[in-house]
Amino acid sequence: MSVSIRPRLHPALVAVGIAAALGCSSSKVDTPPPTQTASNQTASTQGIAAHASATLAPGTAGTPIRVFKDAECGCCKSWVQHMRDNGFQVTAIDEPARVLDSIKTAHGITGATASCHTAEVGNYVIEGHVPADLVQKLMREHPSDVAGLTVPGMVTGSPGMEGGTPEHYTVLAMMRDGTTRPYAQR
Repeated sequence: MSVSIRPRLHPALVAVGIAAALGCSSSKVDTPPPTQTASNQTASTQGIAAHASATLAPGTAGTPIRVFKDAECGCCKSWVQHMRDNGFQVTAIDEPARVLDSIKTAHGITGATASCHTAEVGNYVIEGHVPADLVQKLMREHPSDVAGLTVPGMVTGSPGMEGGTPEHYTVLAMMRDGTTRPYAQR
């Protein structure tokens, strides 16, 4: 019997290891004070996760989320602010495009599910402009067959993509078996 296991990287490897493996300079991390660098973030990653799991119920205010994004992307910055405004403790990490691509690949993000930024929250990956309330719902329900949520592409009207004429869109659940299914309509 053959079993396919989807690779998951340790958070410290994602934040620093990929950049080092690719010969990139250190990542820039944007967090609320005190500001962390990638190197001291690595040292504190396990402590943050342990503290969060000991003190917070999933989906409650203060849930840590790490967002990997391009430093120049305004919609990514807006989505980070949307998550902060909705109670998430956001660590935003600016990465070059090739590192972002590696992070997406490591999390099983495909061309059909990709957007501009990738986030990690709990055991889930969040790709693109997913509304905060749906991330909170995912954390509360904690489905074991779901790897994460995505809003593929750049949908006008999704959090961080405000302005213009809002479009209706589907938030997809990325399943651990590599398939997707509708999670919510907006």
